[in-house]
Amino acid sequence: MTMIHTLVRAPDWAAAEQAGAYAGSADDRRDGYLHFSDGAQVRASAAKHRAGLPDLLLVSADDAALGAALVWEPAAGGSRPGLFPHLYGPLPMAAVRRVVALPLDAKGLHVFPEDIA
Repeated sequence: MTMIHTLVRAPDWAAAEQAGAYAGSADDRRDGYLHFSDGAQVRASAAKHRAGLPDLLLVSADDAALGAALVWEPAAGGSRPGLFPHLYGPLPMAAVRRVVALPLDAKGLHVFPEDIA
């Protein structure tokens, strides 16, 4: 099992919990898949794509629970090295293992749990 992570605004996550699955952000819907990162990628993803956003949550899922809908691919346009997990479908609540708030520190950077590289 590998844990993968996505960054979700708290109001969007509340709606997903009521719906039973997370269908993604506007960016996810535009691109046709949910953007995830592994533990070594998620901090850089937050800094690049969600810098300074309050009410941000780190949603962690078990990649094995996502089956064939999860594909590891290069970043769009090859903008970053390595492969990123992309989920082609909604994120079912059954695959979610942890949801943690990411508060902002005094410099406006998100504070991650200690176990995230």
